Amino acid sequence: MALTRIFYWFGGTLVICACLFALAAFVGFLALEFPQTLTMAVLSLATGILGTLFLLATAGVPARESSSEALVFLTFFWASVPMILGLPFVLTGVSPGLLAAYFEGVSAFTTTGATRLDVDALPATILFWRALVQWFGGVCVATFAVVVLAAVNQTGTGVHKSMLFTLRKGELFVRLIAIGRLVAGIYLFLAAIAFILMTFSGAPAFDALCLSLSGISTGGLTPRAGPLNLYIPPLAAAFLAMLCLMGAMNVAVLWDYLRLRKIRDALRLVLSVEHRALFAIFAVMVLLGTVFAGLSNVRDVILDAAYFVSSAGFQYQVVSIDMIPPAILITVALIGGSALSTAGGVKLIRMLLLFRHLSTELSRLSHPSRVIPVRFRSQTIPDSAFLSIWMYFFAYTLAFGVGIAAMGVVGLPLDDAIATSAASLSNVGPLLGLTLPESGLTWAAMTPGQTAVAILLMLLGRIEILAAMVLVLPNFWRN
Repeated sequence: MALTRIFYWFGGTLVICACLFALAAFVGFLALEFPQTLTMAVLSLATGILGTLFLLATAGVPARESSSEALVFLTFFWASVPMILGLPFVLTGVSPGLLAAYFEGVSAFTTTGATRLDVDALPATILFWRALVQWFGGVCVATFAVVVLAAVNQTGTGVHKSMLFTLRKGELFVRLIAIGRLVAGIYLFLAAIAFILMTFSGAPAFDALCLSLSGISTGGLTPRAGPLNLYIPPLAAAFLAMLCLMGAMNVAVLWDYLRLRKIRDALRLVLSVEHRALFAIFAVMVLLGTVFAGLSNVRDVILDAAYFVSSAGFQYQVVSIDMIPPAILITVALIGGSALSTAGGVKLIRMLLLFRHLSTELSRLSHPSRVIPVRFRSQTIPDSAFLSIWMYFFAYTLAFGVGIAAMGVVGLPLDDAIATSAASLSNVGPLLGLTLPESGLTWAAMTPGQTAVAILLMLLGRIEILAAMVLVLPNFWRN
């Protein structure tokens, strides 16, 4: 395993982080927050120099990489980058220590949307920084799903066929940059459109900027405390809801539509099997929310249902989908959104395939002598293709169960352990508040041990579970 190649990729990551710090410094300067501006500028300079040194020192490494190196870099990337991006929280004094700052960095970068901070007391620079880190994290989630996990055959069956994948063969890092630019361009374009629409709808410009960056990444962190109805009008909230749903859609489908630029091709956004499932879950959530919250709250239920099924978890009104039984909310959060999207969870395509396979197996039990192939999207799928999907589902369920047990070990009662584990692993931080444990548990009230477990679960939610499990096998390192 060529570790120098991994350091080369990490050097490029540091350079990107330096650019993000510089952008935050510019926003801090415009906000006349000079201490925060200085902190961001120093971090930009330091990470830029360190990243350049890494690139220069490893410039002559082999151009090709193995699948094992890709997996190691994937894990190292998700564990280390939040440390770097979490430095502003501790250096500006908004977080009391390194663990709390790392929690904020992990939560923002994994687009979980959990926070221990008093949002109303944060300077504008830090509010923008949290939104920017969420956007960058969303770009990384989709990019790694397209490039690294596809390269090591971890995506499973049913991936949308798209021009997005027809790139020239070569270095993995080059492919990461190429795909990353496309994904970043798509998400930046959609966020910019939403920002303009929200601003013209009456939302404050800065709030609209932060929410648009968070919305496209299905992040969930807000620029102010409390529900959204306190500071943005309903029309702006509706545009944000549509943006969140786009963030939960397959980025390959979005790219194909934007590439063709024809209104009739917008049907692809609806005809995609994952998107139909997403809209079906949205409709069920609206129906359940209306039943439990009342018909008078249907507008708020529609908005909050869109936020929730996208895994963003924004809340427009206090009395809304939080009236739905917690077991249903946890189930929807764990299912997640489309593959190759910023949403968390198991992913809809896997669940659809598992149900199709289960249906076929039940038919075979009633007709043992019949040959019943598994058909999905006009294709015959061999039984062997479902092995990795069932393994992933088992590994995800195991991680959820272990997370509940770990939360119990560090002092949480069962109800709180279930809600916290689900919110962390599914990367839906606001789920903890929506399920409203009887103990009144909040992210800020967690002990260091509980915070550490939540961090690990958030990272596992973004690293493919099977990829993380492979790293603990001795054979992996021997090979």
